Parts: sequence; C-alpha cells; structure tokens
Amino acid sequence: MLDKFTQWIEKYLGGPMANIANQRHLRAVRDGIIAALPLIIVGSFFMIVAFPPLPESWGITQFLTANAETILLPYRMSMYIMALYATFGIGASLSKSYDLDQVAGGILAVTAFLLTLVPVSIPEEATEIAGVEGFVLPMANLGGEGMFVGIVTSIIAVEIYRLTDKSNFKITMPDQVPPAVARSFEALTPTLIVILLIGSITYYIGFDWHAFIGNLISPLISAADSLPSVLLLVLLTTFFWFFGIHGLAVIGSIARPLWLQLLESNSSALATGEPLPTIGAEPFYQWFIWIGGAGATIGLAILLAFRSKSQYGSKLGKTILAPAIFNINEPVIFGVPIVLNPILMVPFIGAPIVLATIAWFATSLGLVNAVTVTAPWTLPGPIGAFLATNGDWRAAVLNIILIIIAVLIYYPFFRVYDKNELAKEQGTTEG
Repeated sequence: MLDKFTQWIEKYLGGPMANIANQRHLRAVRDGIIAALPLIIVGSFFMIVAFPPLPESWGITQFLTANAETILLPYRMSMYIMALYATFGIGASLSKSYDLDQVAGGILAVTAFLLTLVPVSIPEEATEIAGVEGFVLPMANLGGEGMFVGIVTSIIAVEIYRLTDKSNFKITMPDQVPPAVARSFEALTPTLIVILLIGSITYYIGFDWHAFIGNLISPLISAADSLPSVLLLVLLTTFFWFFGIHGLAVIGSIARPLWLQLLESNSSALATGEPLPTIGAEPFYQWFIWIGGAGATIGLAILLAFRSKSQYGSKLGKTILAPAIFNINEPVIFGVPIVLNPILMVPFIGAPIVLATIAWFATSLGLVNAVTVTAPWTLPGPIGAFLATNGDWRAAVLNIILIIIAVLIYYPFFRVYDKNELAKEQGTTEG
C-alpha cells in the first residue's frame, strides 16, 4: 500500500512540486528576500538594544529606553525598508535566470518599485518642526507593507528588460566600447519603458498600487496569522519533506512575503510601544515548531544519541546531534532515513503540529511574547527563542519544554525503529 502511495506521490506530486519550487519567478522572490536576510537580522537586533530584556530599574535600561528613537535608526534604515532591498534582490535574481545583467535588472526593479510611491510635500508649518523641507517618501510602503508591490513591479520590470533584449529592441554599442558602458546603453530602452509605463500608471492615471494590492492580500495576511493556517503550512511542509521534496523551499517561497509582513507588524508595534498584533511570523515557526529543523527532529536526534541500542542508531545519533542542535537536519532526514520511512512518518508530521498548537496558545494567552526579531537560524533553540521574542526568558523555557515534548512524541516510534535496526545487526552477526 505504501509503495503504491509513494509511486502515486512521485508521479503526480513530486514533479509538479519540484517544478513549483524551481519556478523562475518564485525562485527569484525566494532568493531576493533571502539576499536581504542579513539586513533583516542585523537591523532587527537594534530592537533588542532599544528595548533590552533587563529590569526597568537598572540605569542602562533607562538610558537605552530614553534614547530608543536614536538607537532604532539603523533598524529603520534596514529592516524597516526591507522591501527596497528585497526588490533589488528579486530583480537581480530574475535577471540572472534570463542571462541578463543582474545589476541592471536589480536597478530596474528598484526603479519600478519606487515609481509606485507618491512623494509628499512637507507643509511649511511642519518644516520648522521636522527640520526637513521639500518632498518625502512614505516609508511605510518601503517595508513589509510594500513587499507584494515590490514583487509585482520587479517581475514587470525584468520581463520588460527581457523582451527588449530578446527582440533586440535596444541600443547596441560597437565591440570596442567597454562592456560596462555597453550594458548601460543596452539598459536605456527598458529603463525608458519602465519609467514611462509605471510612472504614467501611478502619477497620471492615479492608480494606487499599494492600496489595490493591499486589499487583495489582506485576507491572505489575516488567514496566515491563524492557527488553522499555521497547522496547514506545517502539515504541507512535513508532508513534502517525507517524500524527499524540500518542503520549506516549496511552502516558504509562497508564504515568506506574508511572514515578513506579519513580522514587520510586530516589530513596528514594539518600536511604537503598541501591543504586538500577530503570532504567525516566520520566527514563530523557526523557534517553536522547526526545532532542530523541519519535523522537530531534534527529538529523534536526542533519542538516537542517548537511547539507541543498535550500533547504527547510536553512531548516527552521535553524529547528527550537533548539527540538529544548530537546526541542520538533513543528516537526520536522509541518514535515518525519515524519507519514505512509514514508522517515523507519524511523529515527523505529528510532532510539529502538536508543538505549533501549544506554542500558538502560549503566545495568544500572553504566556510568552510574540516574535519581533529574526534571529540567525543556526542558533540553538532556547537562545534563538529568547532573542526572537525580544529577550523573553519564558520563550527559552517554552522552547526547552517543546523539545522535551518532541522527544516524548518520537519515543515510541524510535523504539520500533531501533528494535528493527538491532534485529538487522544481530541477524547479520549471527549469519
């Protein structure tokens, strides 16, 4: 039965899911956002500095809180405008997939995105107060709220670039001209088209890109920040992983823009002293569900390292435990293996669902803070949870409790797996 089901999955789902994960535009979105990840991580750490997890009576806490507005400036120029950086990454990645100049594609993408923003003139009465005159850009649309507009306009800009290159509708310079100069002239035509097209739609037709796309995706954002949505994403991710398909690559490519917008909602609320509005941002998955990697496999790694009676399980466990602590679980998934292993399928899918449910209610009831920071994913679980929740020690405790629960869920299935491995070894020895 399992063999037939596996063959069906490979025939009807394996290929299509792999194609989705490698689809040109989705891959560009994924790679573009990942390219901006260092800025998101480093920028978000200024939130911890501005609002330190220290007693309020301490002098250093009072000093940092009093100067929070200044301390947060690097955050506002990094994570707060992450859509701007991600847009360049998306344009560059998509251009690379078409064998076009990456820098030109990235610049075109940023140009198209900025042309969706309407500069606002500062009134004279506000000039003296703000110390700024002229025009300003609405920064809110440069962050998570503008991410989907950035995705759409990046794709439009690069596709225009591709069409002008493919049709040879461009200015071609002689071979004697330096390559950098030649590429600049080749980009003139698509740049003209992008500016005329996007600029006319925004400024002359009066189309509000951000309001339109915001209205379209608002139901998706609301749905993404719900327990059923979290459980569905967990189920799909582990289901694909079980058949050897990188579940996070498939699901993450689609959900990551939503996760980033949820995260920015929390970090912006923290910066302004407002209640944190969302739960299901990506760090929630990282530190309370994917502990040790997809499937919460740190539970299995611990059992293999310390409870295995079979030689293979024991040696494998000691080998994979260190990577699992740092959330690298490919050795577990392919070394045990978990892929196509009917014994371990239940805990691999079931453990993250249980952990997600517990963590969701713990956060919604205020037992732990919601996530506001993107901590490096290779940190050990309790440390990452502590940092991701802006220094909430209760999150570190919850992470440890969830690891223990993962161990308990994996235990009966591990016993069956280890018993089978031991029987194989004894049979080989006796033979």
